[in-house]
Amino acid sequence: MIRHALFAIAAVVTPLVAAQADPANRGVATVHQPVVHRSDFVLDVSGNGLDPVDAQRVQQWFDALRLAYGDRVSIDTSAGATSSNNDIAALVGEYGLFISQGSPVTEGAITPGNVRIVVSRSTASVPGCPDYSRPSHPNFVGAASSNYGCGINSTLAAMVANPEDLVRGQAGSLPSPDTAAKAIKVWRNSNPSSMGGLKTETTKGGN
Repeated sequence: MIRHALFAIAAVVTPLVAAQADPANRGVATVHQPVVHRSDFVLDVSGNGLDPVDAQRVQQWFDALRLAYGDRVSIDTSAGATSSNNDIAALVGEYGLFISQGSPVTEGAITPGNVRIVVSRSTASVPGCPDYSRPSHPNFVGAASSNYGCGINSTLAAMVANPEDLVRGQAGSLPSPDTAAKAIKVWRNSNPSSMGGLKTETTKGGN
């Protein structure tokens, strides 16, 4: 009977301990962060220049993918052919895009004499949002709400032009001292506005 009693107490206490150990976000950083997914679409074409048939096939492929701003187009020339690069770049230019330097690694070998066009498309989203798994009150541990950060990060993920910028960003240029000092120089060399006297304005006699 004693063993059964102890087992019954343990069964009641265990859920209570689990509830107390449930993690809570007590910081100012949200646990809901944007997640970036990238998909690579490939098409192998002749690397010795595109004839009208190949050019039409590439353009139809672009149309099927709905190629648009935000997509990254690169050419894999690891098979040794490069003569089609300018033809492909001209087709990509019709969509307002440029060929990106460097091509991601894709599955499958490229047939010698061919090149591989790679269209990389990235999307950003915040999984699990909105999150109302925790009630906003009562809050006895000073934790952030479960939905904290969902609004701002979901908006950021939807508005960012290049979702990959959320992962590694863009390389910045070195600041120019001349640009930084230009405004200070203009301010120092300008005559004070009070030297010309105060301008008098009147509303009398006007229409």
